[in-house]
Amino acid sequence: MKNVLSPLLLLFTFLSFAQTKVLSWNIENFGQSKSTIELNYIAKKTSNYDIIAVQEVVAGYGGAQTVAKLVELLNEKGSKWEYSISDPTSSSSYKRERYAFIWKTNKVKLKNKPWLEKKYNLEIDREPYFATFEINKKTITLVNFHAITKKKQPETEIKYFKFLPNEYPNLNLVFLGDFNCPEKHSVFNPLKGMGYLAVLKNQKTTLKQKCNNNVCLASEFDNIFYKSSNLKIINSGVIKFYEDFDSLQQARKVSDHIPIWFEFSLN
Repeated sequence: MKNVLSPLLLLFTFLSFAQTKVLSWNIENFGQSKSTIELNYIAKKTSNYDIIAVQEVVAGYGGAQTVAKLVELLNEKGSKWEYSISDPTSSSSYKRERYAFIWKTNKVKLKNKPWLEKKYNLEIDREPYFATFEINKKTITLVNFHAITKKKQPETEIKYFKFLPNEYPNLNLVFLGDFNCPEKHSVFNPLKGMGYLAVLKNQKTTLKQKCNNNVCLASEFDNIFYKSSNLKIINSGVIKFYEDFDSLQQARKVSDHIPIWFEFSLN
């Protein structure tokens, strides 16, 4: 019996390390306004993932400190986590934000220093934040992004993303975050023409102010775009965390967006 189980156990162990789970979450106003109870809740919801990409970290005092506090809480759950926080984006002071990456050190390894994309920082209000991770001797570069609001026409800055694969021809880019724009918008067609696919289709990711007939989500804003020749999607989805709360008002104290995630193996 032992001889039968050992290869199965080895296979299971190999598969679990070959697969990586990434979560992306626009956590509204992520800074000192988040209570310890809320941070504990966020840690509980995200601890089963290997890499967490956060948008809307407060640029001023409290943002970086709150990310560090979240990582402390994650570390209490058994795995060792590290993190990287961007400098404030170069947009006007009212809308300046930071991005963060948080990762399990036993599952992925950070390669080189993450960076804010400066080439299009005049055209893109909150320029994306890149981080390259090594997984089983292969690499993936996550491009963490928070677009301008729908009112301001986010497609006017998303259109520059089609240039990024050629800017970084040696990187396996995955674009993820809050695009304030549905994946069916024609602005994504150039990326799709290069072989990029959206992980989520027809999936709303923002909270309404109030549920109507059990419909609590408003807009298809958050997504993940990956090159289908570079990685294989094993699973994906969203976390409807608001179902843990008595009202959307309570849930919105955590965030007005739900987390999105995907599980993949690198080709």
